[in-house]
Amino acid sequence: MNRSSLKNWNEVKTNDSWSVFKIMGEFVDGYEKMSKIGPCVSIFGSARTNVDDKYYDLATEIAKNIVNLGFGIITGGGPGIMEAANKGAKLALGSSVGLNIELPFEQHDNPYIDEDKSLDFDYFFVRKVMFMKYSQGFVVMPGGFGTLDELFEAVTLIQTKKAEKFPIILVGSSFWEKCYSWIKEELVLKNKYISNDELKLISIVDSSEEVIEILSNFYNKKSLRPNF
Repeated sequence: MNRSSLKNWNEVKTNDSWSVFKIMGEFVDGYEKMSKIGPCVSIFGSARTNVDDKYYDLATEIAKNIVNLGFGIITGGGPGIMEAANKGAKLALGSSVGLNIELPFEQHDNPYIDEDKSLDFDYFFVRKVMFMKYSQGFVVMPGGFGTLDELFEAVTLIQTKKAEKFPIILVGSSFWEKCYSWIKEELVLKNKYISNDELKLISIVDSSEEVIEILSNFYNKKSLRPNF
């Protein structure tokens, strides 16, 4: 390693130390704002879902019915499924929260987020903490890497008891069935990397009515509070 490279490495380390204050600021701002909103359910899904897609309409319907159940709606604040869910919350006159993050493509605020409930983040991991801490349930529509990341982080934290158990509902059996089957065959039955009981943390449904039934049954027996 030459001296120039070593100097650059040391400069990066110094900048890393100062970034702690920016990270801390995002946590403080997020905790203060989210703690005032009340119980919410997060809806995840692809930012690339078009407005004429069946899952866009279904996400809007699900969000409306969740609001009528007494919850607000949290999304990642962007277009696609996120926009549909915020739209449903807005139409039902419920809390419509957007946890936005700056990305080089796709991400921009959708117009259905409440003005006082739009939060901006630079760090994905801080943003995910807000989803995990303040969501009383995850409704996961079809999506890509980001959707899968949020899904599996939630399952992992509940599995390891780092977070309270809450409903994780996958919407769209035709989309999710191959992924679910692979997990069951390879991780549960063949290799025993996870147990069958842990697989039961996830539900797969196709309708808004099924989502509401799962949430209603779960919270008939459990109080509402942050997950950790």
